[in-house]
Amino acid sequence: MALVLFTVATLGIGLLIGSVSAPDQWYQALAKPAFNPPPWVFPPVWTALYLMVGVAGWRAWRLPERTLLRIWFVQMALNFAWTPSFFLLHNIALALGVIVLLLIAVLAFIAQAFSRDRIAAWLFVPYAVWVAFATLLTFTIWRLN
Repeated sequence: MALVLFTVATLGIGLLIGSVSAPDQWYQALAKPAFNPPPWVFPPVWTALYLMVGVAGWRAWRLPERTLLRIWFVQMALNFAWTPSFFLLHNIALALGVIVLLLIAVLAFIAQAFSRDRIAAWLFVPYAVWVAFATLLTFTIWRLN
C-alpha cells in the first residue's frame, strides 16, 4: 500500500503542478537553445521519472534510518518548486537556483542510497541525468534572456 501511495502521490503532484503551470506566451517568447526538446518530450519523460522517484522514495521509507527519506523529501520539494518558479513567477534566476539545489539533492540521495539501497540509488540515476540536462537548459535560457 505504501508503494502505491508513494508512486501515486509523486506522479499525481507532479502532474498537477505541471498542469497548473504549463508553458504560456511568456515562455513561447523566450530565446531557447537549439538543444531545447520539443514540448511532447516532457510528459512521457516526467511520467517515467516520477514513477522511478516514487519507488525510490518508498524504498527509502522502508529503511529504519531516516536520512535518505529526508533527502528524498527535500529533493521532491525542490522538484515541485522549480515549475512554478519558472512558469508562474517567470523568474528564470530563481528557477536556476532551485534546480541547482535540486541537482545537489538528487546527487546526495544517490550517494547516500548507494550504501543503503542500491536499487533506490540506481532508480535515481536517470533522474539525475535529466535534472543535470534541465539545469543546463535553465542556465542557457537564463543566459539568452
